[in-house]
Amino acid sequence: MVFDTATMYFRSYFGLPSSLKAPDGTQVNAVRGLLDSLARLIDQYRPTEVACAWDNDWRPTWRVELIPSYKTHRLAPAPAVDVIGAGGRGAASGQTEESPDALAHQVPIIVDVLDAFGFPVIGVDDHEADDVLGSLAATSTLPCLVVTGDRDLFQLAHDGTRVVYIGKGVAKHELVDDQWLLDKYGITASQYVDFSVLRGDASDGLPGVKGIGERSAAQLVTTYGGLDGLVAAASDPGSTMSKGLRTKLAEHVDYVAAAREVVQVVTDLPLPATNLAVADILTDDARLDQLATRWGIESPVERLRQALAVSGQRNR
Repeated sequence: MVFDTATMYFRSYFGLPSSLKAPDGTQVNAVRGLLDSLARLIDQYRPTEVACAWDNDWRPTWRVELIPSYKTHRLAPAPAVDVIGAGGRGAASGQTEESPDALAHQVPIIVDVLDAFGFPVIGVDDHEADDVLGSLAATSTLPCLVVTGDRDLFQLAHDGTRVVYIGKGVAKHELVDDQWLLDKYGITASQYVDFSVLRGDASDGLPGVKGIGERSAAQLVTTYGGLDGLVAAASDPGSTMSKGLRTKLAEHVDYVAAAREVVQVVTDLPLPATNLAVADILTDDARLDQLATRWGIESPVERLRQALAVSGQRNR
């Protein structure tokens, strides 16, 4: 089970009351929510291996060079907290993602607590957590669960990988696989990237192809087999493609090629050798207790401790 860490703590910050504070008054709702979410999912699924994926660069330069509008609307006017990760500074770009100060200040706390737990946290410079998740799933020798609130990762939901989609919250999460995608959109996971390119994604600054919405994007991907088939049909005078669609695609042909590379999750990153076995997690109990007391998070720390202990014992 691999976790999209930033998605989880962002959702915790906005989903839990700001009144959750440490003894010194520091807001800790994102910390508490992340720990409780990890505990709940680990307790429910009892995974053999776990890892938290990290955004070493939330807006990689190479993606921006392909699509300049990529996440532009999420840029902060100035760095708030000098920390790598969502809400902080990217390792390569040096640019900061806009986020409330009360959230940005919790990221270093999250780093410390996960480290004290001995939780495997994996990031790769000039790449997003999505790419780490994709590479972990692709190289796993076990069935893999990818926990995220990001629909782009639906592209991973095939073969032995399912996506635990927490868009409606951890308690109401959905297990996404090819059948779920067929029922929801009429496409499979292998078609999701092309579908997303056509539809666009405002949350990532990807405009899509003007005049093509979610339903028509799914129909086109199914009819033509994907972007390659669409582009080929658009340039073929003998195809039955309408003049209007030919015009739309001709106007967006450069965008389509670049956006596909941006949306496609990297699945072959050279990840550091890391022991992901739950049974082998080594927790620094004294340090963790100190952090729990300092930040007033004793209850969620204990819940995650118990969930890891039970899962570890079961998988020995």
